[in-house]
Amino acid sequence: MKKLFFSASLLILSTVLITSCNDSDSMPQQSARLEVRLTDAPGDFDAVKIDLVDIQINVTGNDDKGWQSLPGVQKGIYNLLDLVNDKDTLLVNAFIPAGRVQQIRLILGPRNSIVVNGVESPLQTPSAQQSGLKLNIHQDVAAGILYTLLMDFDAARSVVHTGNGKYILKPVIRTVLKAAGGSIAGNVQPRSFRTAVFAIQGTDTLAGTFTDTIGNYQIRGLNAGAYSVGFLPTDTANYLGQTKVGVMVATGVVTKLDTVKLVHK
Repeated sequence: MKKLFFSASLLILSTVLITSCNDSDSMPQQSARLEVRLTDAPGDFDAVKIDLVDIQINVTGNDDKGWQSLPGVQKGIYNLLDLVNDKDTLLVNAFIPAGRVQQIRLILGPRNSIVVNGVESPLQTPSAQQSGLKLNIHQDVAAGILYTLLMDFDAARSVVHTGNGKYILKPVIRTVLKAAGGSIAGNVQPRSFRTAVFAIQGTDTLAGTFTDTIGNYQIRGLNAGAYSVGFLPTDTANYLGQTKVGVMVATGVVTKLDTVKLVHK
């Protein structure tokens, strides 16, 4: 069988990836990955600011005990009107259990406000600071797949002016959860050293990762299409790199490759 090897340019690019990747990119067994993004429909205000302090998901359906905070939430003040015209911002990117996501909720702090005609006023959000802004999802997520949850916050319909100068936030939020491409997974042997694994289309290396301590790897978030998958051992003094061509990726699917056995020089 004819063996395909890396070009010199790919080897250089691979070296860059080796120095920049880390273990945090490895997906735990039976986990999906979730990106939560926030966008907004226009409103007739100068600014609508929310104070985000936590994002939680519920995978059990138990409203009392089923909530868990997502790690790495980008806490802070967000002006919703900065996120119009198809703009969005990433709030969190975290591993979640595979299975069914029942609900998600935003927990807000006390620093919410609205600016009208240049005047900033407090934006009252009593429920958001206690039980949170709860949103129904009720969708399944598969292990090994990257998902994007887009929360479309309608500021114009969410802010209620009471007439006595007070503003209350009664959120109207549309949620869209979808798989962000597919994944490629497999195993490389020997496992006594790490191997860099790349997803390649044409001359472009689009994504990459490292094998873990038992040789497993997974590259997620790939657009549907055909890829070459490159394997470059960190022990280049003793082992040769190789590629697999014609690897097909479909959205929402983990493409599992046969075990790759690196050839000793």
